[in-house]
Amino acid sequence: MPATPRLEIRNLTRRFDGRPVVDDVSLSVMPGQVTCLLGPSGCGKSTTLRMIAGVERQDEGSIWIDGELICDTVVHVPAEQRRTGLMFQDFALFPHLSVAGNVGFGLTGPAPARRDRIGEMLERVDMLRFIDAWPHELSGGEQQRVALARALAPNPRIMLMDEPFSGLDNRLRDDIRDTTLAILRDADAAVLLVTHEPEEAMRMSDDIALMRHGRVVQQGAPYNIYNAPRDKAAVSFFSDINVIRGVVRNALTETPFGQFLAPGVPDGQEVEIVIRPQHLKIDFDRNGSGPLPTAQDGTPARGIVTRARFMGSESLVEFRMDHDGSILKATVPNVFLPSPGKPLWLTIRRDRCFVFPVPA
Repeated sequence: MPATPRLEIRNLTRRFDGRPVVDDVSLSVMPGQVTCLLGPSGCGKSTTLRMIAGVERQDEGSIWIDGELICDTVVHVPAEQRRTGLMFQDFALFPHLSVAGNVGFGLTGPAPARRDRIGEMLERVDMLRFIDAWPHELSGGEQQRVALARALAPNPRIMLMDEPFSGLDNRLRDDIRDTTLAILRDADAAVLLVTHEPEEAMRMSDDIALMRHGRVVQQGAPYNIYNAPRDKAAVSFFSDINVIRGVVRNALTETPFGQFLAPGVPDGQEVEIVIRPQHLKIDFDRNGSGPLPTAQDGTPARGIVTRARFMGSESLVEFRMDHDGSILKATVPNVFLPSPGKPLWLTIRRDRCFVFPVPA
């Protein structure tokens, strides 16, 4: 028999003033799995998390934990009985409690057992030496580690995390993410992470549910979400994009870069060919003059450099294309800063392009 999901939500809907903020959302999370609700601000991610936590009531749908109904429009198990751990972006430590007091806040049982659990959790997040410190004495990263220890101390079945790393600087954020992920894996809890940062979702999750306007528009493993997006908006959420327009004739679209397949798209339908800047390739063997070169990646097209910027590990070069004056962007590893006005030939990775019909 299939394993029972640790967390399952079915057709969850929440309306504010008659407007659906969360609209018919369904997903499941297995023990030990990290699932990410990814999307822009205001798409319903945090409201979904609040309903699972029990601090917000849904208008429709149901929530199940380990196969047991805990909430629908009639049944409502209180938040404190759901065995869920919560982490938020402001850490929400109690200022009047020490580090030990914060970690032990949700624990029950004999005092010696509580003390042992507090020490165990602080040791796991490398904060045992701060056991008697106060929250205001800690850095942001240290407060985040204490918040993680507090959330995990009661051994929750489900960990709910709402933008927990957004208040940290980039270098510290990566370290804390990796530490948190390792601890969560060991705890075997089902994790639901809310974020608006694609890089964070890709780095931490086993499964991504991409949300837009209150709905899950695509769900799958990070590799599949990134490499098989369902529409242009899904591509652009993960990276910058270039867009080339064309019209379908006999399942083919003619462009300055050659023909592209558009299976299933009717003749006369306008389409957008979407390509990420890293897959727009510069032909370094040409200087923009002379005969058309040949290339394995399709017909080359010529562009004039309008701007080039060094971004650290790569350079971003913008071109005004000869054929229509449109602006396309290419990323090049390392330092490449051609002067504005320089002509260069470009090709594109056919296997990395996405063809989408233009909505009516």
